[in-house]
Amino acid sequence: MRAALLFVSICTATLVAQSTRTFKARLSPVPIDLTMQATVAGSGTVTGVLSGTKLTINGTFEGLKSPATIVKVRKSPGRGIRGPEVFDLTATPETSGSISGVLELSAAQIRDLEKGLLYVQLHSEKAPEGNLWGWLLEKK
Repeated sequence: MRAALLFVSICTATLVAQSTRTFKARLSPVPIDLTMQATVAGSGTVTGVLSGTKLTINGTFEGLKSPATIVKVRKSPGRGIRGPEVFDLTATPETSGSISGVLELSAAQIRDLEKGLLYVQLHSEKAPEGNLWGWLLEKK
């Protein structure tokens, strides 16, 4: 019985390890209104690797007009539409730096990720409503 359980555990672990999927986002400025055009700038990239229910996010950004303050993963009701925050990530508090985080996703959040409804939004001192945005899309 123990041998059978061990075999099932090994097979399950192997399947999970083999089922990693990669999602990428290009971060770019999206001014909300005309007054924000003077305060938002920069670019970046983010990669998310989904292994089982764990999403590991790493990325970089550069060229902000003021230091980064916070970075969030948000859920959009549809591509290109702003939505509520779902997770916090970590960003270097500089005008150029890195983004990182490890997130545990529910089954519903995995479906949202697969549908391209999750996006990364980086905020900065001069753009507290959001400086850089990018939708996490599966790299096939």
